Amino acid sequence: MYLKKGIGFVPCEFMRKLPLFFIAAIFLFSCNTQTKKAEEKNEKKDKKISIRDYSITVANSYNDLFLDSNDVASYISENDLPDSISKRITSFYNTRNYEYAWFGSDGVSEQAMGFSSLLNLDGDTSSRQKKLENKMDKMLSSDSITISPKDKSIINTEIYLTERLIRYTTSNFEKGFLKRKEVERFIPFKKSDPILLADSLINKKHKDDKYFADVSKPYKLLMDELKKYVEIVKSNQWLAVDGDAKSFDKKVTPQQVLALKRDLGLMGDMAVDTIPVMDVNVTNGIKSFQTRLGLTADGKLTNSLLKQINVTPVDRVKQLLINMNRMRWLPQAPAGNLIEVNTPAFTLVMYDGAKKVFDMAVVVGKEGHNTTLFSDFLTTIVFSPYWNVPSSIVKSEIVPGINKNPNYIQSHNMEITGQEGGLPVVRQKPGPENSLGKVKFLFPNSFNIYFHDTPAKALFQKDVRAYSHGCIRLSDPQKLAEYLLRNKPEWTTEKILEAMNSGKEQFVKIKTPVPVFLTYYTSWVDENSKLNFREDIYSHDSAVASKMFIGK
Repeated sequence: MYLKKGIGFVPCEFMRKLPLFFIAAIFLFSCNTQTKKAEEKNEKKDKKISIRDYSITVANSYNDLFLDSNDVASYISENDLPDSISKRITSFYNTRNYEYAWFGSDGVSEQAMGFSSLLNLDGDTSSRQKKLENKMDKMLSSDSITISPKDKSIINTEIYLTERLIRYTTSNFEKGFLKRKEVERFIPFKKSDPILLADSLINKKHKDDKYFADVSKPYKLLMDELKKYVEIVKSNQWLAVDGDAKSFDKKVTPQQVLALKRDLGLMGDMAVDTIPVMDVNVTNGIKSFQTRLGLTADGKLTNSLLKQINVTPVDRVKQLLINMNRMRWLPQAPAGNLIEVNTPAFTLVMYDGAKKVFDMAVVVGKEGHNTTLFSDFLTTIVFSPYWNVPSSIVKSEIVPGINKNPNYIQSHNMEITGQEGGLPVVRQKPGPENSLGKVKFLFPNSFNIYFHDTPAKALFQKDVRAYSHGCIRLSDPQKLAEYLLRNKPEWTTEKILEAMNSGKEQFVKIKTPVPVFLTYYTSWVDENSKLNFREDIYSHDSAVASKMFIGK
C-alpha cells in the first residue's frame, strides 16, 4: 500500500519505520502544498485576481511585515465590500504575498505619507477619512514608533488605505490608463535589480497603448530621462573622474580632463570633445551641471561638485526610479491654486491649475528637525505675529539662556505668559527681531508647521537652506500675501505693508483656502526640460533604496 504525499507516493512499510513527528511533518507539507495548489487553481480561474506570489519573503520584501490572509478576508466581510473592490484588494495582496504595503516595523512608509497627502486634498469629509487622518497624524507626530503586525488597529488602517487606493485610482483616472496590475505595483513589494526594474518600466507594452505616463507628465518626463541613464549604464562609457578639485587647478592630467568632459557629455551638459584642456567648453559644461543641481553657476570645480559628477549612472537610475515612484502621489492639477514646496529643492511654487504663477526660495527644517511631508489648506494670514515658542525650544534653548542671563527674556523681546509641564510658556512679541518676521501663513495641522517671514535674510543666498526647526521661511512673504489677498480689494499693497509693520497682531482669512502640498523630490524635469538633481537632505532616498534594490 502507498500513502499519497504531494507529488508521488510513499510506501506504508517505509512510513511505519519513521518517527511520529516526521510523519506529521510529511502530512503538514502535503496539506500546505495542496492548499497552495488549490489557491493557485482558484486564482487562475479568475483572471481579475493575480496569483499569489509565494517567492516574496521577509528576506527579499520591501516592507518587513506580513498580514495573515484571513485578516484581509475578515476586513472584506466586516465591511461588506462589493466584489469589484474585494477582488481588487485580494489581488493587490496576492501580488505582494500579503506583505504590508503602508507600514514597516519602523513605522509609516513613504508611500503612506504620499497617499495620505493626496487623500487630504481629495475633499472627503467622511468620518472614516477623518479617523484615518487622525491616525496618520498621530503616528507621524511620534518621535519613535514600532508597528505590530498583529495590532487590529494597524491591520484595519493598512487594508483601509489599500481600499482607498483602489477606489481613488478607479474614480480619478480614465479607464485603461492605470491598469489593475500597475496599481498593485504602485508600492514596491520586492527588492529588485535597478536596471532590470527600469527595463521592465521602459519596455512594457499594453494592447490598448494606454499608460500611466500619458496622464502624468512629471512621471513621463522622468521616465524619458531614465531611458537615457539606462543607456549610459549599458554603454559602459562612464568612468569616475580621478583626483580632487585642487588637482584640476595645479597638476591636472589629460586623463582627468578627458574623463570630466566625457561624463559631462554623457549627462548632456556639453558636447564631448577629445581636447585634453580645461577650456571654455568644460567651464560651460560645469555651469550647466551646477544649474541642474540648484547651485550657483560659477563654473568652478569643487570637491562637492566632483562628488556629484562621480555619482554612478546606476545610482542615478535608482534615484530616478525612487522619484518616479513618488510622482505617483502627485495631485492632478486642481482647477484653482495649489502651493507646492519641494523640501530638497528649498523652493515654493504657486500654481494656478497646471500653470506656474511664481516661485520663491525657502528655508526648511535642518537635520533632526525635518519638515514633515503632508498636505493641508492655507486658510489664514497673520500680520505682525507673536511667536509662540514651542516647548522643545523653550527647554533646549530658552531655559539655558535664562540660566546664563537673567535678562534673556527682555533682551529677546519675549514674555512669559504662564507655566506648563514644568516649563515657562514663552512668546516673542511682534517686531523687527521676531523670529517669524512680519507675517505668517497658517494651514492648520498636527505638526505645528506653517510659512513665515524671517529677519535672517542672508540664509536665502545659500544654495543649501536647511536651517529651521521645521517651519518654512519665505524669501518673499509680501508677494505671497498680495497674491492670496488679490480678490480682496481693500487689501492693497500699502495696507499689507502697513499691517506687516504695525506691531499689532492681525488675523485675516483668505477668500478661498489654498491647498498646500509639502513634497520630497530629489530628481525631476523642470519647465526648461532640464533634469534636476538635489541632495538627499533627510536621507529619505537612501532609506528607500536599501529596501527597494538588491546589491549596493
